[in-house]
Amino acid sequence: MKITLKDGSSKEYAESKSVIEIAEDISEGLARMATAGEVNGEVVDLRTVVDKDCDLNILTFQDEKGKGAFRHTASHILAQAVKRLYPETKLAIGPSVAEGFYYDVDRDIPLTAEDLEKIEAEMKKIVKEALPIEQFTKPRAEAIAYFEEKGEPYKVELIEDLPEDSVISFYSQGEFTDLCAGPHLMTTKPVKALKLTSLAGAYWRGSEKNKMLQRIYGTAFPKKAELDDYLTMLEEAKKRDHRKLGKELGLFMMRDEGPGFPFFLPKGMVLKNELLDYWRDIHNKNGYVEISTPVMLSRHLWETSGHWGHYQDNMYTTVIDEEDFAVKPMNCPGGILVYQSEPRSYRDLPLRMGELGLVHRHEKSGQLHGLMRVRCFTQDDAHIFLTPEQIRGEIKSVAKLIDEVYSLFGFKYHVELSTRPENSMGSDEDWNMAIDALRSALDDLGLPYVVNEGDGAFYGPKIDFHLEDSIGRTWQCGTIQLDFQLPLRFGLEYTGADGEKHRPIMIHRVAFGSIERFIGILIEHFAGAFPTWLAPVQVKILPISDKYMIYGKKVLEELKDAGIRAEIDTRAEKIGYKIREAQMHKIPYMLVVGAKEEEDGLVSVRSRVAGDEGQKNLEEFITFIKKEIAEKSVREAEAQE
Repeated sequence: MKITLKDGSSKEYAESKSVIEIAEDISEGLARMATAGEVNGEVVDLRTVVDKDCDLNILTFQDEKGKGAFRHTASHILAQAVKRLYPETKLAIGPSVAEGFYYDVDRDIPLTAEDLEKIEAEMKKIVKEALPIEQFTKPRAEAIAYFEEKGEPYKVELIEDLPEDSVISFYSQGEFTDLCAGPHLMTTKPVKALKLTSLAGAYWRGSEKNKMLQRIYGTAFPKKAELDDYLTMLEEAKKRDHRKLGKELGLFMMRDEGPGFPFFLPKGMVLKNELLDYWRDIHNKNGYVEISTPVMLSRHLWETSGHWGHYQDNMYTTVIDEEDFAVKPMNCPGGILVYQSEPRSYRDLPLRMGELGLVHRHEKSGQLHGLMRVRCFTQDDAHIFLTPEQIRGEIKSVAKLIDEVYSLFGFKYHVELSTRPENSMGSDEDWNMAIDALRSALDDLGLPYVVNEGDGAFYGPKIDFHLEDSIGRTWQCGTIQLDFQLPLRFGLEYTGADGEKHRPIMIHRVAFGSIERFIGILIEHFAGAFPTWLAPVQVKILPISDKYMIYGKKVLEELKDAGIRAEIDTRAEKIGYKIREAQMHKIPYMLVVGAKEEEDGLVSVRSRVAGDEGQKNLEEFITFIKKEIAEKSVREAEAQE
């Protein structure tokens, strides 16, 4: 058989070999680092036997899928440690996740932070034992009997949901055996650096109707240095938590009366409106028109769009005059109605319609997280209607616009091309054409990208932009989706140059994504110290004493007249205290005023970046800060923080 490797080279074998045996044949070093294999695009266990020609990629911890196999093994080590220490505990599920792994457990006496220390210590013992990990299968009935005997009801329930002819996969290490499809490492030995990070509640199977379990979170790396770097990042992330800073800076609040529905406070609205003003400005320059569509529309519209059949679990519905309505989870059907409101010609295309639409989605309560995961948010949508010949050029224009937005905030990003999911609608021909168009546009732009198989929208493939913030975390924000299906389902038309009716193609795209989520990301990216143009308060005036309050208020009025967001601290506090307070509130500039300043019409400037910048004429300072605001620049020290 011929095995084609990732670098294009090939190996030939006269007999079947497992993935780990092929890795050993390539190099001992690769075999030591191997965590899983990828055969013809499918992730498989290292034990998987290859018996025919295929493309093979040996995965390591450096690959996302390889990292998943490594951390999945760590989750089994966690479960084994829990069962050793607390044998009465019932096990639920334990997958790998983006930053590590977790295991959901059920115990009459809840685990505590002290228990986590004991469990972690036991996990390290299991790693040192270098237990071989073995995989085997049982028929469904035997698998159910096995876990019934073990007293593991959650495992039994999982197996009972599978078809009767299923063959059930197990993995064992030492005395511990778990239900699992894999993949896993060959032994527990490589999981040399691990840390249990937190405890949380989690409903069984994510449903509020089920029992609340305890979720143990952890992470694992092959090397201690990598773990140390990650834990340092976590500590930094805690300081930057947007929920903490949002409260301290008076930006937003969440209330029990509206779980998942954020309240923006006055300073938060300034920040939000600055972002929306920027959005309008950049879209106006790029030839977009702005529309607004209703927040609630009738059921038949959502049936036509496919949302009623594909997305209803995430929608809020109601009945008005005995007719079903849905609160919109997306803006696109409303945009389509606007397109249909008048005849369209090829001369009108591409028609770029932007909408800052308020959408609502039913998120589970356990998934809500500050501004990052909410039930109500403003989506900076745009829907572009175009001809087939315009696809490549328009995709490139949108990608450049998104790049311009992210570059302004100092974000690096990487790109993923997501292809057809199982739950999709439309013909193979349309899907292939759409995927090829996105791929070609990315190639033309020279943007490196990875293919995320099967993760497209139900109506079309997409390009996703993943931001990297100032401490190295990634966030999925921007997206470009190419849609042949909704124009077909709604019967959209335009008159071509030949006088005949033609069907347009539709691009769905966002730059910020959710404005609320983007604000949360910005709070953490800048640690609340926003660039001057975004800062809710750009200047704080600090009179040295009450004697200089009149001059301070005069300075305040001049700043406001110049369009600068300014406040004055009128409290009878010492100047050092006022400065510290302004610094804690991340104010970009402080203007200290006293006798010398009043006499000569000056201000003593202190900046968040450089500290004391000396005395300046007020007009000179206003000219300087207005230039910084107009250019939307970030001062060098801020960019390095």
